[in-house]
Amino acid sequence: MRSLSVKGDRNLYVKPLIVKTVDTLSYKTVSLNKATVNKEWLVIDATDLILGRLASRVALVLRGKNKAGYTPHVDCGDNVIVVNAEKIRLTGKKMTDRVYVRYTGYPGGQRFTTPKEILATRPAELIRRSVRGMLPKTRLGDKLINNLYVYAGPEHPHQAQNPKPIKLNEI
Repeated sequence: MRSLSVKGDRNLYVKPLIVKTVDTLSYKTVSLNKATVNKEWLVIDATDLILGRLASRVALVLRGKNKAGYTPHVDCGDNVIVVNAEKIRLTGKKMTDRVYVRYTGYPGGQRFTTPKEILATRPAELIRRSVRGMLPKTRLGDKLINNLYVYAGPEHPHQAQNPKPIKLNEI
């Protein structure tokens, strides 16, 4: 048999109410904006680097994904200077077998080029094209590609910005 209890039996001892104050500001997600972004200048030497690996790392830095305060809809990446673009490498037979297709907009205006032809005339375009393909195809991607500066030789005109040289594996 069960014994019946009076309604107030359980509440004879009342625990004191302890209120913890929580700093709610420490739990908020920090979202960067144009004014709070800290942009740096970085230099990467492309000598004997593989094109795709270089392009993916540069796209990551341009986007800002290597920073703790990454915000997807804001240009929070760094400015990247790539030097020695003419000394880039492609593995396998990609230098001759890969074909880039573009269209002029006129009938019969389809044009074909290989990386070997592009490196012979304008080597900076090959890296720029590869990085652009790894950025978002939106207005933000159009802004991000403007933070990339590619030069065929070892010299660049951005000494006033005090760019920091980095290695590809440090990113």
